[in-house]
Amino acid sequence: MTERIAAHVRTRGADFRTIEEPLALPEALDAIDGADVVVVDCLTLWLSNLLGRGDAEAQVGERVEALCAALGRRRFHALVITNEVGLGIVPEAPLGRLFRDVAGARTSGWRPSRRDSPGDPGTVLRLRPSRWRSRRPSRPKPKPKPKPTAKPGDLR
Repeated sequence: MTERIAAHVRTRGADFRTIEEPLALPEALDAIDGADVVVVDCLTLWLSNLLGRGDAEAQVGERVEALCAALGRRRFHALVITNEVGLGIVPEAPLGRLFRDVAGARTSGWRPSRRDSPGDPGTVLRLRPSRWRSRRPSRPKPKPKPKPTAKPGDLR
């Protein structure tokens, strides 16, 4: 996993600072100075870590609010990476359902106090705005063949 993360950081280049903070994400963002673009990788993993250490839903909500406040105070562009959650099956375990609720519906509406560009958090950047479709050109539908009509004496 460490090698995968390092590869992601290398492909982003020196123009991006990547933050992978397991628990103290708002505090890590507040401590950044001199960055132009910061990539937060990843919100759903951060939420998972909070729940994994035993934080209740209300505590996670407070941490999300602290994150929004930190993003509102920032002096850099922030790209917050998150995973799509909630479009699959309903998890069987209570912790799984709580994670789905917290990572999906409860944080999908989060908004920082400062929204000064279309890329600010709270704006969904759709990399694939529609379902995948074949790149083959569509073929015209064939014209229906006329139904044969029987004439008297044709049947023998």
